[in-house]
Amino acid sequence: MTDPALAQLFHDARTHNAWQDRDVPDALLRELVSLVLLGPTSANCSPARFVFVKSREAKARLKPFLSEGNRDKTMQAPVCVILGNDQDFHEHLPKLFPHTDAKSWFAGKPQKIAETAFRNGTLQGGYLIMAARALGLDCGPMSGFDPAGVDAEFFAGTNVKANFLCNLGYGDASALRPRSPRFDFDQVARIL
Repeated sequence: MTDPALAQLFHDARTHNAWQDRDVPDALLRELVSLVLLGPTSANCSPARFVFVKSREAKARLKPFLSEGNRDKTMQAPVCVILGNDQDFHEHLPKLFPHTDAKSWFAGKPQKIAETAFRNGTLQGGYLIMAARALGLDCGPMSGFDPAGVDAEFFAGTNVKANFLCNLGYGDASALRPRSPRFDFDQVARIL
């Protein structure tokens, strides 16, 4: 990978809280999901579900469930994606993992379903951030919201549970603070 590509994905990439007034085309969101779905998940379970909150009306539905510190920046962002985890993901395993009966690994095991959905859905959320950056978008992931309210408003009639939110668009770099400190290798890692 080239240095400019690494800079776009990691070195220069930042979490944005202020946004330029630029539309994110629906076609770009479709391309984003196509890339996310290529990332590996255990048994190709792919539990993440995505609701792209883009219209003024949809944002008005989301606003009451946002923590005070996340309201203004989310209303300003061109898009806020709700990343949910489908607790019925295993029903799709005959299609997604057809070479064995993986559905039976989960049937009647609610704790295993919840853990697998959370782990792999969160992994897919990480793919979403990296794919968005690769496509030239900036991201503002956040967890300050009322999950039960979001579930009732956006996932009613499903078995999808909200995991986290991520604002998407073109960030206003002039509003960035200096990058916060990071750990050194020896503080977080060991080679055995």
